[in-house]
Amino acid sequence: MRIREIHVTPVAFRDPPLLNAAGVHEPWALRTVVEVVTDEGLTGLGETYGDLDHLVRVRAAAEALRGHDVYGDNAMYATVAGLVGADVVTDLHGLTGTSSRAKTVDRIFSPFEVACLDIRGKAAGRPVVDLLGGRVRDAVPYSAYLFYKWGGHPGAPEDGFGAALDPAGVVEQARLLIGRYGFGSIKLKGGVFPPEQEAEAIRALREAFPGHPLRLDPNAVWSVETSIRVGRELDGLLEYLEDPTEGIEGMARVAAEVPMPLATNMCVVTPEHLPPALRAGAIGVLLTDHHYWGGLVRSAHIATLCATFGIALSMHSNSHLGISLAAMTHLAAATPAVTHACDTHTPWQDGQDVVAPGALRFVDGAVPVPDGPGLGVELDRDALAIMNEQYEKCGVRSRDDTTYMRSVDPSFSARRPRW
Repeated sequence: MRIREIHVTPVAFRDPPLLNAAGVHEPWALRTVVEVVTDEGLTGLGETYGDLDHLVRVRAAAEALRGHDVYGDNAMYATVAGLVGADVVTDLHGLTGTSSRAKTVDRIFSPFEVACLDIRGKAAGRPVVDLLGGRVRDAVPYSAYLFYKWGGHPGAPEDGFGAALDPAGVVEQARLLIGRYGFGSIKLKGGVFPPEQEAEAIRALREAFPGHPLRLDPNAVWSVETSIRVGRELDGLLEYLEDPTEGIEGMARVAAEVPMPLATNMCVVTPEHLPPALRAGAIGVLLTDHHYWGGLVRSAHIATLCATFGIALSMHSNSHLGISLAAMTHLAAATPAVTHACDTHTPWQDGQDVVAPGALRFVDGAVPVPDGPGLGVELDRDALAIMNEQYEKCGVRSRDDTTYMRSVDPSFSARRPRW
């Protein structure tokens, strides 16, 4: 079964003003939908980033992969690697760690691999989870992903989520998301306010939700000294502390001095980072992300390595749509080492999606593995067309949280460390 054609469609959907260490989300989030069509008429879906530099290379890869066998991952990967050459795609926001050629190849290859797995599952009449070794859980728990945020974008009405700029606002946001989705754990995106204020928010969350595991992610804007001090202050409150400081060396220094495990999606982002991180004892939890770890199969391989060396797993999330949520759910359902609830931005989509409703839902904070073959989701082509039109009209071509923040606050700095 060979690839006859590939459709690549950039889309934009509305995004709330979510604050982070790099600045603030723009009014439009970008994604790219990949649809692989075979010579037997089967189609498969993949989803990836929407930044223009990445999109250009995904389109080039789509042309180069025509005619490939949908079971030939190694040949497709080699084709993508040859196409990338020495190029390195760098995110403007810098929230997913360092960029490299290997990471660039993996992130371009990933949506095609997911789409081909979707096709293979449809051909076999089996869900993707079965192609990854079979399910170890029927539903995948996700966390309530909290953000400091403005009430609305500048000049726009307040959105349905409201503002969250202090501990009380963070607690109210948690009540909203947990009440709506039933999440059993909580993550707070930090790196926005001084560490003392964010630590106070964690204490307020612990008081309001005494049974929920808590996490804090400052996105590496704390110094080693600040990370150690705040980590010790939060003893007994955190399930793990995510990327408090920058780099494997800095993380290792912090890990040796704080009582909770450190997690990362920033200092370990390719396989070559694992050996030095393990030698240094830098992390206890790896947040995998199939979008830049080379797809589902390669992510499963990394999970096996982590389990061998005693590293626990969760999943990182960027602003995404339902194709990504389905892929994440299949992968986590087949991965025993995923012992922490995964991250997801799904609530912030506020109902916007390119997949037909019904296949994906939250039940008590978890997403049941979709029932159908392959990923178990289908395109809503009307929604895809609307989001593609939004992309053409919105004027955003690359996510740039820092520049958008500086349009509101010219004094804003994204330097690291900030505290």
